[in-house]
Amino acid sequence: MGGGMDQALGSPWGDETAVVDALLEWAKRRVVRSGDPKTTARPASELRNEAGKTVTPSGIGAAEAMRVFEEVLLPATRSMDDPLNLAYIAAAPSRTSMAFDCVVGAANVFGGLWETGAGAIHAENEAIAWLVELLGWPSGAGGTFVSGGTVGNLSALATARETARHRLGGRPEGGWRLACTAEAHSSIKSAVRLLDADVVEVPGVQGRLTGDALRAVLAAEREAGRAVFAVVATAGTTNGGLIDDLDGVAEACREFGAWMHVDGAYGGAGLAAPSVRDRYRGIEKADSFIVDPHKWLFSTYDCCALIYREPRLARAAHTQHAGYLDEIDREQWNPADLAVQLTRRTRGLPFWFGLATHGTARYSEAVETTLATARRVADHIRASGHLRLLQEPTLSVLLFERVGWTEEQYSAWSRRNAVDGVILCVPTKFEGRTVLRLAFVNPMTRADKVIPILDTLV
Repeated sequence: MGGGMDQALGSPWGDETAVVDALLEWAKRRVVRSGDPKTTARPASELRNEAGKTVTPSGIGAAEAMRVFEEVLLPATRSMDDPLNLAYIAAAPSRTSMAFDCVVGAANVFGGLWETGAGAIHAENEAIAWLVELLGWPSGAGGTFVSGGTVGNLSALATARETARHRLGGRPEGGWRLACTAEAHSSIKSAVRLLDADVVEVPGVQGRLTGDALRAVLAAEREAGRAVFAVVATAGTTNGGLIDDLDGVAEACREFGAWMHVDGAYGGAGLAAPSVRDRYRGIEKADSFIVDPHKWLFSTYDCCALIYREPRLARAAHTQHAGYLDEIDREQWNPADLAVQLTRRTRGLPFWFGLATHGTARYSEAVETTLATARRVADHIRASGHLRLLQEPTLSVLLFERVGWTEEQYSAWSRRNAVDGVILCVPTKFEGRTVLRLAFVNPMTRADKVIPILDTLV
């Protein structure tokens, strides 16, 4: 059967050829240029007034809809790929990955089941295999791509809970308990609520989860007759870029029979960088792991790699059963069996295409570039007379302060530079006080562009 646009003339949408051409041309122009650093959120009332009513019985037409998007809606979003967007954890997708994301959308593959998306899932699995290699896990390890760290963490911990339920023969009398520090990502506490569990907070040692502190807490829980089914360690905290004592945590988990999950949503990408690889020692002993390629592995939103040492345990927790699903070949690799999802787009393909195009060595070089930039900026802060580096950088996040400044002064400086499109650097909290934070994930960010801006903190 043919599939040309001419066959769509009898469809309810009419001939969409001109619309498609215009949209693809716009996408082509956008992929090769950077976003506008002055774009930012605006009040909903302003957007309503400027956009007007766009969803109507008769429609407003493609040209007008695109005008509203380009002139009103897009400028009211933050430019996440700008090299001087150093707030939160931004994104720095390669142009190759951005362009291929358009291809993925056009291909419209259902990626939940091998039967419907075998070729695309095969490619995604190749990308996951590279991550498995970086982890030092056995070749039988594997996983899938989900929308982000929140869903990845929830899915991994649901697998941990189901595995513990099977091992214990049901829910323990004291309920489900999970151990982590206060520095664990906010999505962990969200997952704990959804899983009807309780958090056992382990005191951090300078913000890090250590094996000794964890062992003491697990021993106290056992003494009280309570079981901790999982421990969450972090490989690159969001606020400070810290890596927990993964080796010590792994040993404590082994001793007390707890599942070890590593949240590497941001920092897991550092596994690709030889200069910091030794800081992840012990990650090879974990049971599950996540990393977001849309953060520091140069892919597009939304993309989180969720990986299990033993995928069969995830299948036991997540496989869905229904009459219309009974004919699915469960011997094949079905992403729907590995996470909280059934319908899914093949969101790992832009990551795979970038790897396949440029090679893994180029990715390692790009991560190393951002680390070198962070170190150079840290050196400048360290040598400055008016700035103070608050901790030695573990990865590519810098926390620093302008000596003597108040919270109001930080906020005013940050807002002014954001509005002017100079730099996006927002205040955060460190040890109870307001400070500044820079997060480097874009290899196009240059230290010689950042340093003069920091010199305006006078």
